[in-house]
Amino acid sequence: MSKVAVSIKIDKEVKEKTQKMLKKMGLPFSTFINAQLHQFTENKGVYFGEPSYKMSKGLEKTLKRVEADYKNGKNMSPVFDNAKDAIEWLNS
Repeated sequence: MSKVAVSIKIDKEVKEKTQKMLKKMGLPFSTFINAQLHQFTENKGVYFGEPSYKMSKGLEKTLKRVEADYKNGKNMSPVFDNAKDAIEWLNS
């Protein structure tokens, strides 16, 4: 894939904040810009706002409880190597 240089003017503070965040993630600025342009062309548009996949407070609370149960081995089914034993366990 051939590369081309693009020259744009952006707000200095926005660029610096973005580069700082990208550095923590180990991503070059150009990789981020390429990814955003690719996403724009694939989606045929741009989305401004909070991600739509944000969890509700209720779901966060439930997941914390499930993670605690998993960590403590509570409310977990045993591992079965055949269906008969699994069905017996479910019916008990």
